[in-house]
Amino acid sequence: MATVPVYRWRLAPDGYATRRQLRAVGLRPGGQDVAAQLERPRRRREPLVAYLYRVDRAKPVRPMTPAKWAALAKANVARRICPECRRDAGYVIPPSLGMCTPCAFPEEQRAA
Repeated sequence: MATVPVYRWRLAPDGYATRRQLRAVGLRPGGQDVAAQLERPRRRREPLVAYLYRVDRAKPVRPMTPAKWAALAKANVARRICPECRRDAGYVIPPSLGMCTPCAFPEEQRAA
């Protein structure tokens, strides 16, 4: 098993980037393995690790198709529907509640 080079935080050579850095310039790793990693030391804890990919091997981001846009819109609408009352809440239902605010906190409990 081959090991990857490890660099200290902010000391990686040019030509490497994280997923977020690749995405910011319209690229994706494109199936390549992790080429290196950054480690940021922390006191009394294990270091933070960031994985790096080679920029020259990165591929362009695939464009969104009309079907993908439609699926994304449908998923976002589903996040607004309350599973209890089946109404559009007008906002994304918080996962912590699992239902809209009126269903989670009915009027009779608020009055007490």
